[in-house]
Amino acid sequence: MLLKNAKIILSQTETAQNSIVIERERIEEISDGIKEIQTEQIIDSNGASIFAGFIDIHNHGAIGVDVNTATVEDLRKVSKFLATKGVTAWIPTFVPDKTENYRMVIEAIDEVMRTQDDEGREPAARILGVHYEGVFANEKMCGALRPAYFKTFKNGNELNDLPTLKTPNAVHLTTLAPEIENGIALIGELKRRNWTVSVGHTRADVETLNRAFEAGASHVTHLFNAMTGVHHRDLGVAGWALTKDEISCEIIADGVHVASSMLKFAYRNKTAMNLALVSDSVAPTGLGDGDFELWSEKISVIDGKTQNERGSIAGSVITMLDAVKMMLSLGIAPAEVSKMASLVPAKILGVEREIGSVETGKRADLVALDAKGSVKLTIVGGRVAFTDM
Repeated sequence: MLLKNAKIILSQTETAQNSIVIERERIEEISDGIKEIQTEQIIDSNGASIFAGFIDIHNHGAIGVDVNTATVEDLRKVSKFLATKGVTAWIPTFVPDKTENYRMVIEAIDEVMRTQDDEGREPAARILGVHYEGVFANEKMCGALRPAYFKTFKNGNELNDLPTLKTPNAVHLTTLAPEIENGIALIGELKRRNWTVSVGHTRADVETLNRAFEAGASHVTHLFNAMTGVHHRDLGVAGWALTKDEISCEIIADGVHVASSMLKFAYRNKTAMNLALVSDSVAPTGLGDGDFELWSEKISVIDGKTQNERGSIAGSVITMLDAVKMMLSLGIAPAEVSKMASLVPAKILGVEREIGSVETGKRADLVALDAKGSVKLTIVGGRVAFTDM
């Protein structure tokens, strides 16, 4: 852990020809060679490549923790686990539930966000806000979500059932189906309240989707999943997402939700500047195969694939690191993968001036990967959160 006023030089190559100078929580300088400066610590990455820390904007939990029931300690536990996988920031994601459950977890998220940057606290992946997935969704595209908790929108009071965070600058993201009753008005009201609106769990037609975009929806949740597909005479939601240049899309790069060939297709079509990698991880992530209780029903994890009692895929059991490895295995350049894992998620959340890339003046949220894609070092705000060096 770094001292309060320390500087750190993080070398990028075995010969230390390039370095990143960190002071406090910021990147002070990126230079060729190691300069003669007063430092408290020099870390040689031993040839590991340095990326911006991964940002997961769609995460339901891991290592036995379900976001819908998480306590303060549960959330901190997940944050520590995610740091070991190169994640430096994440958004806890709700599935539809009772309002009282939301309120309990929102209070826990606020507490974690209020204290996560304290100097005396062990650094871990930082929480940036909250994501309500599918509260206003199409029942026919519910996937693993529970329609019993879906809401309708009539006069705006329904949004009071979605508690908001008190922490300054906290991000509020939601996934909705614009074709629901008054869906376009809902998007407008959410934008008025400064929420980021994503389209998902939907079978909206193109006209409705275009109206949703005009009202402020700027993103698409887990491209290809829980939406209508592409037809040569009907774009479907997936086709609209692929051909609407102005919107970003997230994708679950696990080879289960989306085939590897379609991952490459999405990348080539949307480009690295409009495609975000997400985990969509659920509580069993990190626990291996087995049977688990999740969202009031049993799910099975077999060979890394989830399935609920209704036969639907119930989230993933990957991390952002797995998604990064998948995209790298498809021959996509590391710099392009880094954009999808860090910069694009930061842009979706509106925090790209602070995080998402390795640039002078930005927060020192970094991850070093070796040639096999294993995490050797994770730095969060200039402090070592994980090391295997």
